[in-house]
Amino acid sequence: MARPLVDPRPKIPSAYRTEEREAIQELARDFAMREVLPVANELDPERGIIPDALRRKMSDLGFFGILIPEDMGGLGLGVFEYALITEELARAWMSVASIITRSGVAAGLDPSQRAEILPRAARGEWLGAFAMSEPGAGSDIASIRTRADKVDGGWVINGQKMWCTFADQADGIVVVARTTPFDPANRHDGIRRFILHKTPGEFPPGCSGTAVRKIGYHGWHTFELSFNDCFVPEDGLIGYETSAVPDRGFKRVAEGMLTPRIHTAARSIGLARGALEDSIKYVQEREQFGHPIADFQNARFKIASMASEIELCRALMYEIATDVDNGEASEVRAAMLKYAAAEMSERVTSEALQLHGGAGYTTDFPIERYWRDARLTKIFEGTSEIMQRLISDRLLPPTPFR
Repeated sequence: MARPLVDPRPKIPSAYRTEEREAIQELARDFAMREVLPVANELDPERGIIPDALRRKMSDLGFFGILIPEDMGGLGLGVFEYALITEELARAWMSVASIITRSGVAAGLDPSQRAEILPRAARGEWLGAFAMSEPGAGSDIASIRTRADKVDGGWVINGQKMWCTFADQADGIVVVARTTPFDPANRHDGIRRFILHKTPGEFPPGCSGTAVRKIGYHGWHTFELSFNDCFVPEDGLIGYETSAVPDRGFKRVAEGMLTPRIHTAARSIGLARGALEDSIKYVQEREQFGHPIADFQNARFKIASMASEIELCRALMYEIATDVDNGEASEVRAAMLKYAAAEMSERVTSEALQLHGGAGYTTDFPIERYWRDARLTKIFEGTSEIMQRLISDRLLPPTPFR
């Protein structure tokens, strides 16, 4: 007699549960499994692009407007709901869970530009890319060398950027550049942000891109960008600056990392959960020595450890997201969450691949996709080592070694 398969999908704890959140979670979960997972299983092995039809369905559900205020056409929800939806989407395909952030690029623009662009972004009609990292400046933002020099009517940008995902398909690219010569004694000075509006499928004049050959994070392309006298009109400068109130471009970039790190934790948890759920099903179906491998203690204990690690990170994510929504944001706790979830995701997806044996090392199962993408969560939005530095700097006296 066949044994019934269990349902390992998480429920929102009572402390955070509302009917609206349960409905949001169920909507995102159904969409992810019915619409996203089949597309991911088909296109990821071929390094295909997220289809426009899928993006339109996401737009219809409001997924691009989760954090955008209702008066701007968005859903006006909080970081908690953002994390809920992200986890569900990442359980199917991390790239789809990531593309919803591209509407958020518009939220960092000046008020006059936001008024025009945010309603379009909420509908998924304006999506942006972000160019900050450079060949010689990854986690060390203050070391960027890309220059923006003042000219009549605007600015010209020269330099190189790395790891700019979605640069080709975006409607605009936010570029972090230096408006004053690099000064080792004042490395944070002169860092500003610029918006380059462009046509999707093209690069703006003076900008070219070379696609990076990635091992994962498929569904869209990531670029190395070269800027050669790329002109930005006067209104392309983001932020204000007067003699009394200088724009702190570096500070604005750094402060903008809190929600993305919670988002990355949600992606990490979604990936790990996908690997866990697939493993639970697999070990109950796969037989060796006349028994399902779920009967063997080694497999059972692996499943128990995987589930426990995921649940711990999810509990921390719910708590920190709630704090942010209540106006009690903590950069260091967000760093702790991002660090813990990313490290957990790599371990859990690796264990899932081991449980699948040789089958896990093929593209016939999505386990290898979860594994590849989980490895990236330890790198982007601040590496695990940068998270450890941020955390330790709050717990220990300053050190001269940076």
